[in-house]
Amino acid sequence: MVPLYFPKFVLSFALFAQAVGALHTFIAAVYEHAVILPNKTETAVSKEEALLLMHKNIDVLEKAIKLAAKQLSLGAHIIVTPEDGIYGWIFTRETIYPYLEDIPDPEVNWIPWRDPKRFGYAPVQERLSCLAKDNSIYVVANIGDKKPCNVTDPQCPLDGCYQYNINVVFDSEGRLAARYHKYNLFAPEIQFVFPKDSELVTFGRFGIFTCFDIFSYDPAVVVVKDFHVDSVLYPRAWYNTLPLLSAVSFHSVWARAMGVNLLAANTHNTRMHMTGSGIYSPESVGVYHYDMETDSGQLLLSELKSWPHQPTASAKVDWSAYARSIKPSSSEQANFPGMIYFDEFNFTKLSGSTGNYSLPKGPVLSPDLQDVRESNG
Repeated sequence: MVPLYFPKFVLSFALFAQAVGALHTFIAAVYEHAVILPNKTETAVSKEEALLLMHKNIDVLEKAIKLAAKQLSLGAHIIVTPEDGIYGWIFTRETIYPYLEDIPDPEVNWIPWRDPKRFGYAPVQERLSCLAKDNSIYVVANIGDKKPCNVTDPQCPLDGCYQYNINVVFDSEGRLAARYHKYNLFAPEIQFVFPKDSELVTFGRFGIFTCFDIFSYDPAVVVVKDFHVDSVLYPRAWYNTLPLLSAVSFHSVWARAMGVNLLAANTHNTRMHMTGSGIYSPESVGVYHYDMETDSGQLLLSELKSWPHQPTASAKVDWSAYARSIKPSSSEQANFPGMIYFDEFNFTKLSGSTGNYSLPKGPVLSPDLQDVRESNG
């Protein structure tokens, strides 16, 4: 049972704007999925074994999609599922290959459930298309794309195939409405290659990108700033790292600062500190889920404004308001410096269960840390 809790290539699709843009509000859903992982990823499996695993994960996603479509008075208009949610992570180029499909440009106007063999072997796209059509809902999923390349291409991998981390969107009729190739790969994603160019993908007033992209100006800021999207669809496989990279706080602040709705779906794996999904608007956190205790997934739904409030120049976010409101307290605790992802922090050990501590505002760096900061610009 699914738990419920309430050059740039510019690609644009208008169908969702017609369906949702005419409404003042819409119902959004995200699903935090406890991915069923393969038993091994260091050796390749057969295409049949890979498909079996992917169907097991889609079986779970299907329950969430059906439940989302039936909730509230009208049901959800769109559901976002996580990055790596269909087959997991930590692959090599060779071992990810059986899980990949050729994902065409949406401009070909393809409905996989109606014509599944048009672009070759595509059982995953066919099933996602059916789920979208059968439940009259937009489905956002993350899968792997493969594109053969010629050895005359200087960037073509030695095995003759480009392999990409990609988001797909199927509309409520099951049509492939959008695809996005992840531009900023995380370091362990050696199974994929970087696209030659960044894609700025929108459909209607919706933008889309993936996980690590949110740290980069391109595409995360550009797609909002230059294309004036109102909502961002955001599959991710995010492991929480304190103090700054806790999913719920990071993504809720990003939505507030950018003035958009953010539909953020995370994978769920407590061993890897993966949790924290939510539906955020500039004004508030619609709903979120953070669970390090159980191993089950979670469906979230929230009603969002189609045109959320955009902060004006006179209403900029005051990031220091809370910090200025805190009165300094005396402490005999020893402070020590540390770095996380090349960001410098001051720390103090909390020796009691209650009390107040203050840390100096400026960085406290040892000579070694100072050298690291200078070497990294």
